[in-house]
Amino acid sequence: MLPDSLTRQNTRAVGQSSVPVVNSYTEWDPLEEVIVGRADHACIPEWHAVLEATMPQRHWEFFRRHGGRRFAAELLVEAARELDVLSQVLESEGVAVRRPDPVDWSVPFQTPAFGPIVGLYGAMPRDVLLVVGDEIIEAPMAWRCRYFEPLAYRSLLKGYFRQGARWTAAPKPELADDFYIAAPPGGGYNINLGISAVSEAEPVFDAADFCRVGRDIFCQRSHVTNQFGIAWLARHLGPAFRVHTLAFDDPNAMHIDASFVPLAPGRLLVNPARLTPNTLPAMFDQWEILIAPEPTVSESHPFYFTSRWLSLNVLSLDERRVVVEAEEQPMIDFLKSKGFEPIPVKFRNFGSLGGAFHCATCDVRRRGGLQSYF
Repeated sequence: MLPDSLTRQNTRAVGQSSVPVVNSYTEWDPLEEVIVGRADHACIPEWHAVLEATMPQRHWEFFRRHGGRRFAAELLVEAARELDVLSQVLESEGVAVRRPDPVDWSVPFQTPAFGPIVGLYGAMPRDVLLVVGDEIIEAPMAWRCRYFEPLAYRSLLKGYFRQGARWTAAPKPELADDFYIAAPPGGGYNINLGISAVSEAEPVFDAADFCRVGRDIFCQRSHVTNQFGIAWLARHLGPAFRVHTLAFDDPNAMHIDASFVPLAPGRLLVNPARLTPNTLPAMFDQWEILIAPEPTVSESHPFYFTSRWLSLNVLSLDERRVVVEAEEQPMIDFLKSKGFEPIPVKFRNFGSLGGAFHCATCDVRRRGGLQSYF
């Protein structure tokens, strides 16, 4: 007979009701438990076609020269400090914080299809794990250096499973050389024309290319998420959910959460450099579309993986409270003017690793159930 911890339906009391230990259907329901990443031992990815497709061109030489080495120790110390401060802020707001296991990502590994290669980091749980309801799904990621990244979260996943959550790993891709597509000469990649760095030979996706709005899940095809991966997820989730693919004006498409950010029912924050109210599907006609202000960070800041629009990568604690970069005063003022309560946290150093508050977290439990907002 299995022990009680493996057989009972485990729930957490919340006021007069209870919710499963893993429960998240939107980006804004009241946050109760979250995973915050680690910057320890983070490595610079080795140069590859997927980097050429996604990384800012001004930083290509950085990857070519330093790929396979650890990031500078000073950067990792500061990034780790910012993650610790974020964890403390979230705890002070009543959110339970969990952290992945430390992993030495500089240890080389190989598979039958590639390697040896070093890993990347355990800094961005949002890229690796997709929570839909009471299920945690490990993403089949397209970057080779991220092949074993889910292992950093394995202790947490086993614990959630033992407490009643569902735990799924999407099909592990092979990532052989012929899976990747070199940039066409002269024209380059263009997702909206179907020219991506990844083929359709096997399903791949990053969890951060999906955004949950109750029964409706919005995603983008990108240089790390193909149509095969989107179809796999839609079929896996079944008829209770509707998966919609959006198009953005982003030649370096990778992750939806600096372009399309639902903040509350009927309220959507968008990146004006990548989409406008006129390019959204008609289903958003009744929503309030919030046009994000221009970010203040300089183009020269070492955001090796991202554009300046990392300012949109916020984390909602509920329909009003939003964690936002402390140095982005225009975003803070904008959100206040719209009735939100910004919680400023400094996070610039962490940004050099390729994400901000949404990327650095994965909400495990939010108080709320499945419903439709359209």
